Parts: sequence; C-alpha cells; structure tokens
Amino acid sequence: MAWTREESVSEPIVELENVVKDYPLGKTVVHALRGVNLRIEPGDFMAIAGPSGSGKTTLLNLVGCVDVATSGEVRVGGQSTGKLSDRKLTALRLHKLGFIFQSFNLINVLDLYQNVEFPLLLKGGTTKAERKRRVQELVERVGLSDQMRQRPNELSGGQRQRVAIARALVTDPAIVLADEPTANLDSATGQSIIELMHELNQSRNTTFIFSTHDPMVIDEAQRHVKIKDGLIA
Repeated sequence: MAWTREESVSEPIVELENVVKDYPLGKTVVHALRGVNLRIEPGDFMAIAGPSGSGKTTLLNLVGCVDVATSGEVRVGGQSTGKLSDRKLTALRLHKLGFIFQSFNLINVLDLYQNVEFPLLLKGGTTKAERKRRVQELVERVGLSDQMRQRPNELSGGQRQRVAIARALVTDPAIVLADEPTANLDSATGQSIIELMHELNQSRNTTFIFSTHDPMVIDEAQRHVKIKDGLIA
C-alpha cells in the first residue's frame, strides 16, 4: 500500500479528560468508567488490557463515537465529540475511524467483497476501479481471496473476523479501534493480522487502539494501558 498520511505530532489524536460513563441497570447504576484521563498520540500502537467488565469496550465505544460520556470530555482529531451533531459524528466515523467489533457487524445480505467495499461507498470520493483495488488488496492480505463472493453465513467465525478487519482498514482511517481483534483467530492468522496492522502503523502512521486479553497482542503493542474497575491502573 503506497499511500501515506501526515499527522501533526503536537496534538493528541485522541484525548479523554475526567471521562465518566454510567449505565442504568434496573434500580442500580453500573459505573463503567469512573474518571478516565488518557492521551493518545498519532501513530500510537496501543493495547488497552484488563479483565472482563473493566471498561475496555466502553472506552473504545466512546472514542469510536458509538456512545457518549455521562460526563467529562472525549476529543477525537481535535473535536469534542459530545458537542458534535449526529451528522458531524457520522462524518467523523466515516472519515477518521475504523472499528473492528467483537460481534463483526457484517451485513448478511452482502457478500464478502460488498461488505468490505461498503464503507468506501458511504464515504464517497473513490472511483469503482480504486474501490476494487483497495478491496482486493486487503481481502488478499487477510487471506480470503477465494471466498470473495461468499456471504457472512457461509464463513467461519475466524473468516468473518478477517472480513471485519479488512472492512475497518479499507477507508484508510487515521484511527483503528479493535475490540479483541484476534479473539476468533488461530495463533498463526492472529499473528499475520497484527503484522499487517504493524505495517499500516509504520507506513501510514495509522493509530491503533486495541482492547484485548491476548498476550500476543499485548506483547506486540508499543504502549500498554491497564484498566480495572473503570479506572486506568
């Protein structure tokens, strides 16, 4: 992949200040995040580690603009997400972010190629030939060229995870948020996916933020953040 990106090194690409996130659960309140402060620089390759229920996924959802903080401030690319309209939040997700969900979130009526191409269609600004080049390149990199026309229900869990990874990377996002990206992959495939992400991190200065239990991912990360009971340890 030849194209590159320049990012300012003077400003964080993501910043959380005193972020609190509460979820009502019946008559009680779950305190998912309890006042998180975190600064992430352009080009970081970061793992957020912690036990189940520690707040890892909640943190990713706030950075990914799929949830809003109860209090505090989340800034992505210099923009305070809590102050953005729905239209501007959608634009931020399309043009700045790639998200790899644990549940894949693939579109069942579309085949593999169409699922990976879909974010490019939403974003606009690319020709059919350019979309085809990007999709085929990434599908090949995740080892699924032979399954190009299969639908998600015809793929294994590991294959669907790789489709989700290709889809997250196809728009050349500045930030990739990955919630347990190797959870459904065998060790060899997981290693190859992390190597691909390393390459993108180095060649295009893409910022990667992983939520993970996987020791391999934690070992490969250049920076580790531990979270426990909604607090940065």
